[in-house]
Amino acid sequence: MTINCNGKLIDLTTPKVMGILNLTPDSFYDGGKYGDIDAAISQVEMMLSDGATFIDVGAYSSRPGATDISVEEEERRLIPVVRQLVTTFPEIVISVDTFRASVAKKAIEAGAAIVNDISAGMLDDDMMAVVGALQVPYIMMHMRGTPQTMKQLTTYDNFLKEVMYYFSERVAVAKSHKINDLVIDPGFGFAKTTAQSFELLNNLDLFKAFEMPVLAGVSRKSMIYKTLDVAADGALNGTTVLNTVAISKGARILRVHDVKEAMEVISLSNALTSNVS
Repeated sequence: MTINCNGKLIDLTTPKVMGILNLTPDSFYDGGKYGDIDAAISQVEMMLSDGATFIDVGAYSSRPGATDISVEEEERRLIPVVRQLVTTFPEIVISVDTFRASVAKKAIEAGAAIVNDISAGMLDDDMMAVVGALQVPYIMMHMRGTPQTMKQLTTYDNFLKEVMYYFSERVAVAKSHKINDLVIDPGFGFAKTTAQSFELLNNLDLFKAFEMPVLAGVSRKSMIYKTLDVAADGALNGTTVLNTVAISKGARILRVHDVKEAMEVISLSNALTSNVS
């Protein structure tokens, strides 16, 4: 199970870690910390040193109810940082977290290698065609509506069945645009209640049916901190627990704020499975 990132084949047979770099002032956990280029470089250096294979760079906050920003503002925050990271870390594999095709195209041209789209092409009709033309890996997530409306869109007739159907339809569209490397992100917390997010995690192995890598993004999310009655900055231990569950149920990529701890999850999970007779 590999994906081709700028000509580099990355084997996901062993799970990998994707470190999060938020360039937004209003992200739910680390908003405003890395808007300065020097702070961003320092954070990325630490995440790469801790073992991250991918760095996911985003400039549009997708937390529930986040402020909508223009394409121009997203590009202003994002593109210079992508260029600088590629210059500073020539071997870096950058995933760009955007649902806008024009932003994705400019980021790939600036040196990013993967497009990570929270809407799986549902918020920009041009996205799939652009990704297909660029021939880069595409991470497609399940959500409904927009970050501004998704909290009101958590009613399903058959939750798991509808999520699976969504991906079967989105995968078909992606393949029609000749997108070769697809990664599925079930979208914990996006148009989902806490109970639905746990149901999704408990059934994560269902997504093996697609025969594609699955990305789990539970890091410090409300499903953890609301359940434990703590703040997001107190949700690292809970994140580690749920990352361990995600790996045990087949996740190939862990998208996290805390790379070192996620790498420990993978190392211990590998040790466990290698000793199963």
